[in-house]
Amino acid sequence: MELWFADYHTDDVKLNIKVERQLYGQDTDYQRIDVFESKEFGRFISCDGSIVFSEKDEFVYDEMIVHVPMAVHPNVRKVLVIGGGDGGVARELSYYPEIEQIDVVETDQAFIDVCREFFPDNARGLDDPSVTVYNADGLRFLRTKVDEYDLIINDAIDPLGHAAGLFTKEFYGNCFRALKDDGIMVYQHGSPFYDEDEETCRAMHRKASHSFPISRVYQAAIPTCPSGYWLFGFTSKKYHPLHDLDAKKWRARNIKTWYYSTNLHSGAFMLPKYVEDMLEEEEK
Repeated sequence: MELWFADYHTDDVKLNIKVERQLYGQDTDYQRIDVFESKEFGRFISCDGSIVFSEKDEFVYDEMIVHVPMAVHPNVRKVLVIGGGDGGVARELSYYPEIEQIDVVETDQAFIDVCREFFPDNARGLDDPSVTVYNADGLRFLRTKVDEYDLIINDAIDPLGHAAGLFTKEFYGNCFRALKDDGIMVYQHGSPFYDEDEETCRAMHRKASHSFPISRVYQAAIPTCPSGYWLFGFTSKKYHPLHDLDAKKWRARNIKTWYYSTNLHSGAFMLPKYVEDMLEEEEK
């Protein structure tokens, strides 16, 4: 008998992955977590029935949410990662020796534990000496921070579930206060391809663009994300993601990547016309 995992992108569209076996399944205080083994994507983890990442394509997401801001900001010393319990974002940040402190705020300790057991290549990022993990609500954690971080990465995955507070107007305002005068915040922006997801993308950009003087959006192709097309938000108090890109400095680091490059960096901000139009409407 064949076993298939179905990730419903809409009521009428789903991604099916043939799985060899289920490695883990448990309800936590916050969500349902499942881990599967597949031939095509390797191991993948889902929360409440939606794929969070797979071994085969997680590098795209983690590289694009980390290296884009790191190639722009000239002096990152202190970073806040909201979510990030799998460790992939922290792993990419650990390649920058000048970073002195990485605070990872993950609500669900069970998610961290599962990733440590089944995704050790990601989870090793949490063991970097610069990393401190807090089991806390990201919005509440931020409320106490003022002028503290050079970079904030919002790695939360669900604007409708237990992480809904990380997609509110209050959240963006708290991020602004928590950042230093030249700070950057990046966040996953979802996919605007399906009609039912478009309003969420619109709302995120509207809140971000009204909270920060610089607000841009960039893209990546991630097969296990809805529609395979994913957006990221880049907001900043000072630095522009293209005008302030220091490609020469970043290439001199010799960081091994599989997806990100400084050439791709520039191209990632060149969005399809329908996405440009959508974002411009929300900036008015």
